[in-house]
Amino acid sequence: MIYDTIVVGAGVAGCSVAYFLKQKDQKVLLIDKAGIASGGSGAAGAFLSPKIGVSSPLKDLTDDAFNFTIDFYKKNFPQHYHKTGVIRVPKDELDASRTSKYSKFHNAKYEELIPSRINKYGFEVKYNSTLFFDGGTCDAVEICNSLVKDIEFAKLEVKDIKKENGLWNIGEYKAKNIILATGFENDLFDMRYMGIKGTWGNRGDFSSQLKLDVSLHESLSISANINGIIKLGATHELEVIDKKPCDDSKSHELLDKASNMIDTRDFKLIKTYCGMRSGSRDFAPVVGKVIDTNKMFEYPHILDGRKYQTIYLDNIFILNGLGARGFVLGPYLGKELADNIAENKPIDSRVNPDRLFYNWVRKMKY
Repeated sequence: MIYDTIVVGAGVAGCSVAYFLKQKDQKVLLIDKAGIASGGSGAAGAFLSPKIGVSSPLKDLTDDAFNFTIDFYKKNFPQHYHKTGVIRVPKDELDASRTSKYSKFHNAKYEELIPSRINKYGFEVKYNSTLFFDGGTCDAVEICNSLVKDIEFAKLEVKDIKKENGLWNIGEYKAKNIILATGFENDLFDMRYMGIKGTWGNRGDFSSQLKLDVSLHESLSISANINGIIKLGATHELEVIDKKPCDDSKSHELLDKASNMIDTRDFKLIKTYCGMRSGSRDFAPVVGKVIDTNKMFEYPHILDGRKYQTIYLDNIFILNGLGARGFVLGPYLGKELADNIAENKPIDSRVNPDRLFYNWVRKMKY
């Protein structure tokens, strides 16, 4: 079977780009070794909020993605988007001193709240905080499945990708284009220059009758009560190489932290979720073409700092490094890559993986 594009990896990144390619009438195959949203995306709390801070490429990208994605979910999957609002709480006194300073950089509808206002929502906090009205949560697994409900799927572990007669081959499947949305397992080609690493995250879903109609993020995220369930989630342990055991002790740790902010006395654990989120060397997403490092190293003076014309692998693309905001960034960047592949539109320069290559080469010399 021959496809226009095969997407490897069925987290929110892979599902998003597959969706937008399908919208452009491409014949798409989605592949994953374990199933749709079986890794970090399935374990995500899927909290939706902008990034707080001064203007920077990553903050501005995240805010652009937030505004796009909220509208996208509202229009296409309203049943899985929960507009609860999200209160972003400073982590400490130093962080709190910057709350008002950051406000001029907000690119989403917001209100600054004093602690007494926040306490009315049922949270115990010390500092002025920011309520983003359009923030909230989405149903992680359901969003991923809805994105690809009309797309062919194969459960398959991809160990190598070969090119024959102008087409890329994965087992019995062939395609002109391959998109790698494989998260922290980023080793099908030599992409060491991107520095993709894993960050381990946990989520616990608890039943509760607590009246909580807004979500909150501090050192962990606490969702609003949706149909009797409150989600507690956090991303921990940077640069994890191997998956860690997933047991209920992680959810109870989150519950202990949450008890300092809300009344958790009637909380009963339903299920614990764990998974790996991926981040790049500079913590920004990587979207676009993949450099052919072997051919680049054939240039005679590349290790001396000389720059040359970039050589790419033919029709190999990447969508990775979305970190803890996968359900904010996924649809926005999925559309960016789909537009590039199908219509040759330029990809947002803020996520171009090329930015990481020469810095990596320079460090290799030493």
